[in-house]
Amino acid sequence: MTSSAIVLFSGGQDSTTCLAWALSRFDRVETIGFDYGQKHIVEMACRRTILGRIGGIQADWAERIGEDNLIDLGILGQISETALTQDMAITIAESGLPNTYVPGRNLLFLTLAAAVAYRRNIRHLVGGMCETDFSGYPDCRDDTIKALQVTLSLGMDKRFVIDTPLMWLDKAETWQLAEESGGSDLVDLIIEESHTCYIGDRTHRHAWGYGCGNCPACQLRANGYEKFRSRTETLAGRSG
Repeated sequence: MTSSAIVLFSGGQDSTTCLAWALSRFDRVETIGFDYGQKHIVEMACRRTILGRIGGIQADWAERIGEDNLIDLGILGQISETALTQDMAITIAESGLPNTYVPGRNLLFLTLAAAVAYRRNIRHLVGGMCETDFSGYPDCRDDTIKALQVTLSLGMDKRFVIDTPLMWLDKAETWQLAEESGGSDLVDLIIEESHTCYIGDRTHRHAWGYGCGNCPACQLRANGYEKFRSRTETLAGRSG
């Protein structure tokens, strides 16, 4: 039986790495993206570019990429008062969470992905949730994902598996996973075409890619890239 997966794909670094991870493991890989009124809507254009190019990274990836599903989830942005969906500065809320947290976002994403997967007879859902490098978002926790996997499987009477290949990786290790999955070509694609910046800045080019360089997402990506390159150079020096 052909193995298949659907990847939650935003056009960012993490989801691009997850897409490459899935393409290396499944015979058929579909993608799903969500327009929820995010300020960094430029990621929608980035995801189209990446989908058009990632098939050329490895010899068999092009034949494995299936349908892309783009979902209009504008209602989420309308009911969310967050720094990702409203014009406000990024701060720490009274709850202790940064106001970039969009309540229920990953829960909705995975539920809708499961609904599409049910119709497409797909068992595996792949997401970039992570407990190591995150801002405390409760819907990124491993316990949350495991509980949701059970709920979706019971609620749809279908055995789903939610794969989270980044769950226990720091950002440097995420860069490393990208290199292991698709070599320097994939790393270069992530640098040039993926988007992580919460502000939506595509005017400033850094060693790690485009972004404002100041928001939490940019800082996390930049620090991870610096550690990744430092480790790579150290290993290269030892082997030399």
